Amino acid sequence: MKKGLLIAALSVILSGLVSYVVAGKVSAKTSELSEFKEELREKNEIPQDRKIVRSEKDVMTATYFSDAAEMAVNSVVYVKVVKKASRQQSPSSMFDYFFGFANTPQDQVGIGSGVIISEDGYIVTNNHVVSGADEVQVTLYDNSVHDAKVIGTDAATDLALLKVEGTGYQALEMGDSDELRLGEWVLAIGSPYDLRSTITAGIVSAKGRSFPNYDGSYRVESFIQTDAAVNPGNSGGALVNTSGQLVGINTSIISLTGSYSGYAFAVPVNIVKKITDDFIEFGSVQRAVLGISMMDTDKGVTIADVRAETPAAAAGLRSGDIIKEINLNNVNTASEVQVQVSKLRPGEKAVVTVLRDNVQKEIMVNL
Repeated sequence: MKKGLLIAALSVILSGLVSYVVAGKVSAKTSELSEFKEELREKNEIPQDRKIVRSEKDVMTATYFSDAAEMAVNSVVYVKVVKKASRQQSPSSMFDYFFGFANTPQDQVGIGSGVIISEDGYIVTNNHVVSGADEVQVTLYDNSVHDAKVIGTDAATDLALLKVEGTGYQALEMGDSDELRLGEWVLAIGSPYDLRSTITAGIVSAKGRSFPNYDGSYRVESFIQTDAAVNPGNSGGALVNTSGQLVGINTSIISLTGSYSGYAFAVPVNIVKKITDDFIEFGSVQRAVLGISMMDTDKGVTIADVRAETPAAAAGLRSGDIIKEINLNNVNTASEVQVQVSKLRPGEKAVVTVLRDNVQKEIMVNL
């Protein structure tokens, strides 16, 4: 009897110790999560109140674009690229050979646009504008021509960073593409068909657009869609709001003819900031990895699979979880999840808010 009572007492004590240890670990995790969320709010990375308040000036300039255009146009440059042709080409016939009429390979010349983002000469443009170029030149608003060096290219976001020597360049202030509203007026500035410093106007038609990925390549897409007229040569140019701030880099159109048909797409400036900062600071893009595959469903962004030995697996994310927020930013599509993760670097943390069995959970992930 006494032995039984002793065993029962020991069991109670041991159970209490286990509960204490588990409770301590849960409490520590909860404390870490709360502290991290508070840090996010203190840094103003995530506004607690997402209601956007427009100033009287913003309302007035919603229909008058002159100020915004004049503030931005001198920061948009004309980009010329040259791809050298191979000189090793045989004459097409014996006649050409004997009479010196051998075909001379021609260099390929392309044009596009770019945006000055710093006074010391950093210029952002599209990857597809400068990809494979042997020479890059930019022409500024004062018609001065400068040789440009390609600092970095990123096919996944279709962005590239150029650098020209010198200082005192007129840089365009960057805005916040997350604050763009559907129906908000925007201006597209670039050099379509070699018509330099062309300005067109439209509205934000949609946000978070992505295209079918037929080749399976890795891409980060959450385009701003606008009906501002954009044509070949606009690529790499500026999409600005009515305050004259850069909110996107014009990238592509959907067209059956190759010309503007009412749909144009721009890379959001919040992605541009991250990519250009990485190039300047690290020399290459620093991408965080979550380790999941996702799909858009009627319930939201559903995790289809969690890969083994990834940050997602280590944090306890599960297949079937529905992602609602990343670092307190609402996400409604897989492309929006991609964008939020692409803002982060390896070694940083993220709070992933998921719905699991109709219960909302906040999970800290070490990327």
